[in-house]
Amino acid sequence: MNIRIAFALMLIGTTQWLTAQIKADWEGGVPEGCTTITVGKQASFDGSVMTSHTDDSHRTRSWMNIIPAGKHGRRDKVTMYSREKDDTRKMPAYKHTPVGSIPQVRNTYGYINSAYPCMNTKQLAIGESTFGGRESLVSEEGLIDCQRLIQLMLERCTTAREAILLTDELTKEYGYRDWGECLTIADKKEVWHLEIVGPGKGKTGAIWVAQRVPDNHVSVNANAARILEVDTADANNFLYSDNLFDLARDSAWWNPEEEAFKFAYAYAPEGRESMAARRREWRALSMMAPSLDLDPEATDYPFSVKPDDKVTLEKMIEVFKDYYEHTPYDMVGHLKKVTEEGDTIPHPYANPFMPYDKYDLHNIHGGWGKLGERTIARWYTMYGTITQSRDWLPDEIGGLVWMAQDNIATSVYIPIYCSVSDLPESYKAPGRNGFSRKSAWWAFNRMSTLAGLRWNDARHDVDKVLLPLQKEIFAKQKETELAAMSMGKKQTIAHLTRYTINWGNRVVNTAWQLGDDLWTKYDEKF
Repeated sequence: MNIRIAFALMLIGTTQWLTAQIKADWEGGVPEGCTTITVGKQASFDGSVMTSHTDDSHRTRSWMNIIPAGKHGRRDKVTMYSREKDDTRKMPAYKHTPVGSIPQVRNTYGYINSAYPCMNTKQLAIGESTFGGRESLVSEEGLIDCQRLIQLMLERCTTAREAILLTDELTKEYGYRDWGECLTIADKKEVWHLEIVGPGKGKTGAIWVAQRVPDNHVSVNANAARILEVDTADANNFLYSDNLFDLARDSAWWNPEEEAFKFAYAYAPEGRESMAARRREWRALSMMAPSLDLDPEATDYPFSVKPDDKVTLEKMIEVFKDYYEHTPYDMVGHLKKVTEEGDTIPHPYANPFMPYDKYDLHNIHGGWGKLGERTIARWYTMYGTITQSRDWLPDEIGGLVWMAQDNIATSVYIPIYCSVSDLPESYKAPGRNGFSRKSAWWAFNRMSTLAGLRWNDARHDVDKVLLPLQKEIFAKQKETELAAMSMGKKQTIAHLTRYTINWGNRVVNTAWQLGDDLWTKYDEKF
């Protein structure tokens, strides 16, 4: 075969692999995926360390389950996969193709196996946000992608620092095969942001840096690398790969004689140009610390800030529900209606969650060009988590994941303790094979879609039902945990498992009923 033709075919194949691998959830050349917010223990309302994640995706699986702790043989392996587009089903999805395996360790911790596993039985919790980075850094030579990296961390580690050092060890030996990712890793004492990119085409390894969130601060990642300068003398707050500076210098992405090294600008500069990312950074940090009066048009924000008040679960939910209402960036704020009494009110059909192809119909625009504004709450969220790691409680009670389905603006978080042995059947049911009454995600997806069709009326119907329900769930937590404290470990796990399943069943039944009620009330008004 002609050498030039062979080389061209190789380039085409590589491009197809890169596109299939992750970019199905990208728009305008940058990720439009997940948001994660972190809270240090002195910044939270009860001393817990928090991380979080909205799995914003048009393809990610909806089902989740519990992977128990395991004992493994000396020759056991764990399979590594390549995540690729799957358009053979009724709905867009991902398939996972094996690319190899690595040795398994003798003992692994159990974990909550959401699409991006979120917490293990030792209260280690992880959130995620893709930032992409330079395409030239992505290598198909490695074995470990983002989802498998999180799985390995949770199976093998008890602290955030352990997880970061494991990342270094595993990627050196087996290689990282994904786009740039931020993993927000929380344990019972502290929370870190790990930003990682590939080593370059044809290479095995990774380039990474990790920065610790101060105990009295909060931070955020929203699809852009945020770590800038790295204090190499401060091992308490910074960790990094040994190739961090050399590759940036050798590739002329950083000139040490002219400027300070900044990770984000060396390895993922396009993210700092993305208003989809920067606006969310501004909004999350501003909602936590309005006294800072941060500039919504700024390019860079502080890595972390001290919140004006202790961060509660209610505050975290408020931020994740946000879509810039009452700000200059409210995409539907201009859609008004004049009542018979002469009052100007938001139009009932002004929907902040309309799909992109409706934007030109309603003159929607914003900082993300034709995509308007990339708000925190999204209609294509698969699920959301807020985690609490609490060092004053036994692990089986102290580790807690608050789990919501679909669009957070119209959802309810249920408590899933890190020790539970099972989940409600509807949470384990696949959703991307088509509409199913057996799926928790479809219960909320259907209800949320109906609410969005007449948002400024239906949102009040949703809040009337879901806000008291969320309040009741939070109110029952202390009583449930006090009861668990008086039990043996096996009894505690059984008690908390029943508790999680009961709440899951109740909120899913509520979502189905609420969807029916919206359909009935607004018949002929959608």
